[in-house]
Amino acid sequence: MKLEKIIERLTYTLGGAQDTSIEINAIEQDSRQVKEGSMFVAVRGTNVDGHSFIPQVIEAGAAAVVCDEEWWQNEGLAFATPNGDPHLAPVFVVVKDCNLALALIASAWNGYPSEQLTLVGVTGTNGKTTIATLLYKLFSKLGYPCGLLSTVCNYVIDRAVPATHTTPDPLALNDLLRQMVDEGCAYAFMEVSSHSADQKRIGGLDFDGGIFTNLTRDHMDYHKTVENYLKAKKSFFDGLKKEAFAVSNADDKNGEVMMQNTKARRRLYSVRGAADYQAKVVEETFEGMELQLNGTNVVTHFVGRFNASNLVAVYGAAIELGAKNEEVLVKMSELVPVNGRFESIRSPKGFSAIIDYAHTPDALINVLGTIREILDSKKEGKVITVVGCGGNRDKGKRPIMAKESALRSDRLILTSDNPRFEKPEDILKDMEAGLDTDELRQKTITICDRREAIRTAVMLAQKGDVILVAGKGHEDYQIVEGVKHHFDDHEVVREAMNI
Repeated sequence: MKLEKIIERLTYTLGGAQDTSIEINAIEQDSRQVKEGSMFVAVRGTNVDGHSFIPQVIEAGAAAVVCDEEWWQNEGLAFATPNGDPHLAPVFVVVKDCNLALALIASAWNGYPSEQLTLVGVTGTNGKTTIATLLYKLFSKLGYPCGLLSTVCNYVIDRAVPATHTTPDPLALNDLLRQMVDEGCAYAFMEVSSHSADQKRIGGLDFDGGIFTNLTRDHMDYHKTVENYLKAKKSFFDGLKKEAFAVSNADDKNGEVMMQNTKARRRLYSVRGAADYQAKVVEETFEGMELQLNGTNVVTHFVGRFNASNLVAVYGAAIELGAKNEEVLVKMSELVPVNGRFESIRSPKGFSAIIDYAHTPDALINVLGTIREILDSKKEGKVITVVGCGGNRDKGKRPIMAKESALRSDRLILTSDNPRFEKPEDILKDMEAGLDTDELRQKTITICDRREAIRTAVMLAQKGDVILVAGKGHEDYQIVEGVKHHFDDHEVVREAMNI
């Protein structure tokens, strides 16, 4: 593709050879992948600055280099006229923000695929995967070819594409959207992480709708403050076009904040009060619940008020997309939970284990609150929770997660999650610091080995009890010292139950 076509939506100045009629044969942000004829985009990452590799990519034969104004003013001119001849240099495309430039370039390189389908983004702390996946499944059931971009797995209609990030980098993201368009997708539903919004990975995408779930403490290792985290989420809604819709959670104090500056049409959903889209829990068991959605009762396979909130968000988005109310309600009754989200495994001995991805204090409160509510209605059974915290992530939430789990459990087992490059023992000490009363400490045991912790929970369980195995959900691995080892909570629970 000609360089002039690739950069047509950028605001830029040129340096070096300045010939935008040249052909580019690849777009790279990894300097190691650059070959003769490539375009290199020098992105400033959290750990590595792509600008430091510009000499190497020039040596490798890069035909064009995208750099930012700061680098160009400080160092760029030294590379612009080698031996006094600018024609010996690559074309330098100088921009204000290389992250945004990469997103726009990736979109152009793939023929602006987001403009050729109906794209809906879902953002928030909890519920993103469930809502995006259920919309994908719902619209598939309604007869439309759909794509999904999610934490668990990406799908191009029914073809699975493994996921490495909640939101991929712009090159991978636009490549996936291109595949969806080429294979006939009419809709695409995607999770929008706070990282991807902050890093402009979604820059240039043509969203037709956005959904906000909630906002609680998460990713403080990256954003540093809750305010920065909120701003990253809000920037997604600020960027929506006026023809799009914004569906937001009225039950979250930040629900209205998200829509303060959006140009999209605004809609609210709620499980607590008046809203454009309302849900009321009529009855619930561990097998499912009956919901009333805008006045019509629907029996679902989901459990918990948090899932009622997820389902009414799905319902609202579907209606905003033009789907017929009766058809939506019928298909919603057929939907089943997402892998690793409140999945129930029943033991022959009469107790259950719930596998859930809950890895924030708020998510744990929601899941344990639901379990406790159902058990209290039956007036039987205890709650045994197995939970850990990931390494090299927000340390501040560790004592909070331990305390909230202990307050809502009869027995608590603290264990490893993904320790990454931290010592599991250090993570567990951080968690134990949240157990600030004798009562909480006495109901808690610490077992570093996650497999042994789950086995212990199964050994302790009696008829009518519920074990919550939290934190990993769909993940089938443990990351220890940077190495992935196979580990699936589902497999370990079933092995311990002898089923």
